[in-house]
Amino acid sequence: MTKSNKDRDLTLQIAQEPAADELLARSPLAALVGMLLDQQVPMEWAFSGPYTLAVRMGGDDLDAHEIAAYDPEAFVELFTTKPALHRYPGSMAKRVQQLCQYLVAEYDGDASAVWSDVSTGAELRKRLNALPGFGTQKAQIFLALLGKQFGVRPTGWREAAGPYGEAGSYRSVADITGPESLAEVRAYKQQAKQAARTVKRPVDK
Repeated sequence: MTKSNKDRDLTLQIAQEPAADELLARSPLAALVGMLLDQQVPMEWAFSGPYTLAVRMGGDDLDAHEIAAYDPEAFVELFTTKPALHRYPGSMAKRVQQLCQYLVAEYDGDASAVWSDVSTGAELRKRLNALPGFGTQKAQIFLALLGKQFGVRPTGWREAAGPYGEAGSYRSVADITGPESLAEVRAYKQQAKQAARTVKRPVDK
């Protein structure tokens, strides 16, 4: 049986900032938005974004209906106001709004409905992959995050999450539970980038 954030007493240390992590723990939408923002910026920056956005919108939570209906130009301004919410605030503001519009259309604005009634990991990955801004890798990482830290564990969830679902790994945000594991994940990412660069270099003959 799956549970939403609201049904669990969670303590997260992803954003490395108490107020931001508290919002991620209780708001399924905040967790999804954080995952969406997690590209080309440090993980802490991405996952603190939902809290900063909530504050700028005048509250302490995020509402998909409100974001979906927000004036697009004004919403972009919420992202671009310094300090910006992302390295590419304009494009990411549009993606967040598209995500919320999709959630309103498909799930009546309830982000937790994406996973609350799934029975298999494969179905959950399919649903996540269908979200605007979520490719296969992002869907697998978020699936792993749900399983490892939010207790959302439909049958076959680790397999559906691919390598990110492996127990004891330090591959992604799914494995961050504090400063030490954050350092482990960052080191893994740096090694992966270095390996990718090495592969791309021409071989001397």
